[in-house]
Parts: sequence; structure tokens; C-alpha cells
Amino acid sequence: MAGKKQTETSDDFAKNIEQITQMTQNVFKQFMEKQQSNGNSMPFDPMNLYSTYMDAWFNIWKEPSKAIEAQTKYYQDALKLWQNTTQKLYAGEAAVAVIEPEKGDKRFRDEEWDTNVIFNYIKQSYLLASRCMMETVEGVDDLDEKSKKKLQFFTKQIVDSLSPTNYAHTNPAVLREAMESKGENLLKGMQNFVRDMEKGDGELKIAMTDTEAFTLGENVATTPGKVVYQNDLYQLVQYTPSTTKVAKRPLLIIPPWINKFYILDLQPKNSMIKWLVDQGHSVFVMSWVNPDESHADKNFEHYMTEGVLDALDAVEQATGTDEVNAIGYCIGGTLLSATLAYMAAKKDDRIKTATFFTALIDFSEPGDLGVFIDEQQVGSLEQKMNQDGFLEGKSMSNAFNMLRSNDLIWSFYINNYLLGKDPMVFDLLYWNSDNTRLPAAMHSFYLRNMYIDNKLKDPGGIELDGVAIDVSKIKTPCYFISTIDDHIAPWKSTYDGAKLFSGPVNFVLGGSGHIAGIVNPPAANKYGYWTKKSSSRRKKLPADAQTWFDETEQHEGSWWPNWQSWVSGRDKRKVNPRQPGKGKLKAIENAPGSYVAKRI
Repeated sequence: MAGKKQTETSDDFAKNIEQITQMTQNVFKQFMEKQQSNGNSMPFDPMNLYSTYMDAWFNIWKEPSKAIEAQTKYYQDALKLWQNTTQKLYAGEAAVAVIEPEKGDKRFRDEEWDTNVIFNYIKQSYLLASRCMMETVEGVDDLDEKSKKKLQFFTKQIVDSLSPTNYAHTNPAVLREAMESKGENLLKGMQNFVRDMEKGDGELKIAMTDTEAFTLGENVATTPGKVVYQNDLYQLVQYTPSTTKVAKRPLLIIPPWINKFYILDLQPKNSMIKWLVDQGHSVFVMSWVNPDESHADKNFEHYMTEGVLDALDAVEQATGTDEVNAIGYCIGGTLLSATLAYMAAKKDDRIKTATFFTALIDFSEPGDLGVFIDEQQVGSLEQKMNQDGFLEGKSMSNAFNMLRSNDLIWSFYINNYLLGKDPMVFDLLYWNSDNTRLPAAMHSFYLRNMYIDNKLKDPGGIELDGVAIDVSKIKTPCYFISTIDDHIAPWKSTYDGAKLFSGPVNFVLGGSGHIAGIVNPPAANKYGYWTKKSSSRRKKLPADAQTWFDETEQHEGSWWPNWQSWVSGRDKRKVNPRQPGKGKLKAIENAPGSYVAKRI
């Protein structure tokens, strides 16, 4: 009886494997047909990696001492690992690990990576080889700093891709699931893979969450409000007040157009927009259009003139006041700084306070994103953008995901395709998968003038609407919030930008990263933040970011109340609540509006 059951199990497993093989062949055939139909529209090496690696290997050949040192260390530790493993296998002796995963590495959480001798050996062998590869490229000295960062970043991508967790036959959790389900997990995984290939139109678009589980205005982006104005670049959303009095100065939020604004309004429990409304602000948010080929000629300048400056006029119409508090998030903050400089030149002081969320102004050290931006890579992007009129959202999404590939690529690869599970239902991941395009002219200007040439920090470095932009002329009181683990806008780089202004600047450092450190509601009591010591008598920011940090004190919880105290302390006047659509601007539709609802 047991033999018959075992035979049936083997037959089921074999049938599943046969189906998987057939599906794999079909996917590969469709992929090749898709590539042939697309032609060679992109260069073979769009990231310009060939010359970088050739330069690195030439330098290793010319000066091999550090590479030899890394390899010697690898061989010594590999031998020690082999000895430890054989002792444990044949003598049952416990052995201290030769190498352990770095703190925060979630890949090897399954207990079998520690308790099973074979899997423990595989894990440590991989970690030793990874360390050797990284130390070898880190030891390459005769490269410029940008090329060396690119070398290290993409070598890390290779190292991460080779992790034993990413392969069915070397991942204990996958093998267990395959045995228990008779290979059903692998069959379901292949079905998930085919589905994602079809959704990506021939390219793999890994599903991070169930996109059908969310509907804008119903279970995400639910804060009540109305669209009260729109042009072909943005909609202006005004939110319904929830307090008996509101601050006289309305609050205009300029979100990034690289992603959608509802990261600030996911669910009531973590919605910053709702929290701001509940603090007594008349909140307005710019909801940028998801552009198509008709927006190809929209430039960075248009995002200022037809965007922020136009929105200031609209807010004045809606509220009857020309005084505004403004917030700019990420590239929205970069735009806000340029707009403030423009307004300073025009003697326009409608923005009374400015807040910058993780915003770069000085791009000298742009972080890991800089590895995607050099002359050849930008040229390749421009070639593609000039054909389409925009940059596809998946291009930026892929770059952001690569910054944290183990968390944002490989973990989903394992869950969806190896374990055969459905992606989790998670509002943040729904937002993350809701890509936006970027107009060709704007993105080319932004990459060249900010990332490549770093002109925004220089007086007169760029010109917008006939005005030479000089951020040093900004005297508006400013609040900078950056985050300590930000890979997109490193906090020391945002600090360098904050120093450029001539007015009073309050710099605050939050915990966590680019998203979680900003969307950090007080009720969660997480992460904490740093401010200058209350006893400090400094009027201006120190010249060096580390000096500033050494003179700070840490606080628990969210930075939001700290900001609220700062902004309310600059104007305590209150007025009656302003209802959306009741002023000179009439309601067009309910929040969050139709622009944000357009998915690619």
C-alpha cells in the first residue's frame, strides 16, 4: 500500500515537472519572438558596464596584490569551512561559523540554513565567495569615483542574483514545499511567471501585491476632498477640513511626479494628509498627470510655471489668501527650491515657509542612483524617450528596486515563482507598483542639469522662464527632513543642499529610509529622529554634516509633531474652515481625482 502511494506521488511530481518544462519552452519562445519583433532599439550595453569592467580587470592585472589578498583570505576560510563541516558530519562536533550573514540580511532566516549541515555549508560558501568578489572590486584603486561606485553596485547585483536562496534545488524552504505539494508549488510558480511575463508584454514584471485588492478612493487614498482645479499637467486636490478652525495659511504639497502622491494618503492609520487635515491645515495637493506622448515637450520649467506657480494662483482663488506654506517631496522638493529662487528674483513672497522631504539640491553625491546616470546611459535613455515621447514607468521602477534588490526583487521572485504563493496584499506595495511615466524633455533636462552637471547649486547654473536660478537668494524659513537610511537622496547630500540657502533652516534627520522614514505616523511610535540639541546656540548649520549629527539629540517616535510645532510657531492665526468647492474654484470631482487613477 505504501509502495502504491509512493508511486502515485512520484507520478504526480513527474506530471507537474513535465508541465513546467512545456511552459518554460513556450515562455522562452514567446520571449525570443518579442525581442525579434522589437528589433535592436536599444544599445547592447545601455548601462555602459563593459568598459567599466574592462578597466577594472586591467587594473587588477596591473596591480594584483589586493585581489590576491582577497583570494588568499577566501581559500583559507573555505578550507576552514570544509574542515568544520567534515568534523560535524563525521564526528558530530559543533563548530563556530566561519562567516555569518550581515545584520539585516533576511535571506537565510529558515532554520535549516543553520541546523542542516549541507545547507549551512552552502550558505557559508556563498557568503565567502560573495565577500571575496566584493573585496576584489573594492580593492581596485585606479578608477574614478563614479566608475568605482558603478563597479561595486553592479557586482553586488551579480552577487545577490547568485544567492542559493534564489534557486529551487538549494533553498530548503522551496524543497520542503516541493516535497509536500508534489511539485505543485513549482507548477503554480511557473503559472505566476507566465502571468507576469504577459502583463509585462514580454518582459518580466514581478507582481509585488494583488493589484485587484485596492481601489483608489475606497480603501487607499480615502481622505475626503475635491478636485477644484486642473490643467494638462496636474489636478489640484483640496481636502475637507475636520477641525472647527484652520490655520490661515493653506498648505500646498508638491509631491514627486516620479511616483504618485497617494503615498501620503494610503490608509487612515498612516495617512499624512489626513493627519495634516486633523491638525487644522487647509491641505492642497498637486496630483500630477501620468504623461503620454502629448506631453513630450513638457520641461522642468513647465513643472514650475504651469505647475507650482499656477497652483499658487489656484490656492489663492480657493482660499482668498496669498500666503502659503509649501511642502516638496523628493524631486518635488528639488522643484520647490528652484521655484523659491525664481520667486526671490521676481520679488514674489507668497510662500512663507517651505518644507523639504528627502530632497536633493546639491547632487554632488547622489547616492546609488548615480550609478544609472552617466553620459552613455543618459544618451541611451534619450534615444528611447525621443521615440516614445516619455520614459516608461518601469524603467524608473526597475532602478529603484535594484537599490534594494534582495527585498524588492529576489524576495518576490522566491515567493511567487519558487514557493508558488500569491503576492501579499499590502497598500505600500500597491503604490510601489503603480508606475508613472516621465516626459522626455523634462527627464532629459533633470538628468543632465542636476545629476550629470549639478548646476542647480551654482548661482545662475540653470535658467527657468528667463530667470537665472540662484538658490542662495532663498530667505524663506525652511524645514528639511531627511532619513538616515535613504538610498535615493542620501541625508548628507540633502544636508549640503540645505546649507545653500541664506534664510533660517531647520534640519531634522528621521530614522529608516526614503518612504518609511517620511510616512511615519505618531501612533506607530517608530524609528525616531534627530534634531540639534536644545542647548545649542548655533544660528546656522555647521559646514559638515557629521559635525551637525555629532551635536544632535535623538527623540523617540515620529518627527511629524516636531514639524507641526515648527510651522504653527511661525503663524498662529486661525480662520473658519474652507470647504472644497465653496470658494471661487468649484468642485470638479471627488478626491483623489482622475489623474492619479490612470494606470500604465
